[in-house]
Amino acid sequence: MGYDDYGELKLELLRAWQLFRHGVVVHVATRQQRLIAALAVKGPCLRSYLVGLLWPEYPDPRALESLRVSVHLISRQVPGLLVNHGALLALNDRVEVDLYRVRTQTQRLSTVASEEDWAPVLYELRDADLLPGWYEDWVVFEQSRLQQDRLRAFTILAGHSLDQGYCDRAEAAAEAALELEPLYEAAVRILVAAELQHGNPAAALRDYERYRERLEEDMGLKPSEALRRLITDAIEGRVRASEEHLVVPAGDPLLSGYPLLHHL
Repeated sequence: MGYDDYGELKLELLRAWQLFRHGVVVHVATRQQRLIAALAVKGPCLRSYLVGLLWPEYPDPRALESLRVSVHLISRQVPGLLVNHGALLALNDRVEVDLYRVRTQTQRLSTVASEEDWAPVLYELRDADLLPGWYEDWVVFEQSRLQQDRLRAFTILAGHSLDQGYCDRAEAAAEAALELEPLYEAAVRILVAAELQHGNPAAALRDYERYRERLEEDMGLKPSEALRRLITDAIEGRVRASEEHLVVPAGDPLLSGYPLLHHL
């Protein structure tokens, strides 16, 4: 019996664990979910590795028996999902896994060109939380690794977009990075620069001030000289432009409403 006889299998690990066959949810017990997730995240694994990963509190004979039972139940309930190579277990490589798609997107995000291409990718990556509510050590490690990959991808896209003059895209990507790590100064710097380049100094000043206050409150630190200089140069540029016209425009967002000159 071939893979196609079992039906199309899709596994979702982002936002929630779900398994589908021909679009219909397949209900699997929690213990089997964890084995399937481990094989999806880690790739093909030795049985000896899996028992230590999934049943670390069990003695080896009991852990091996738990693994054997889980493999048997999965193979009976979802034929074609697992590939058994004796000591090595794996998912069938024709199972569609959303995590793999996201991993690929984090590698190529900086190369997408049009909004039609990058906007859906950015949206999916912003919402790509791996197995939320799972707290095993190996899952927490993989959650952190995926978050760092997403953070790096967002920052690369933001910087690449800013260099090309796509301010909207740069702002969206920088904001996505800051949702993951609010004190990530590289993303703050790109966001502020994009907003200034976009002609929105009020937003740039607001985002800088929000970052400065939180950095001082949480870590007792000040923004870097490079970021402070970005803001002060913008302020000084507005002052010079105003002086050339002999009057400062009323309500200028860089000159009123924010007590930044005392903090920079």
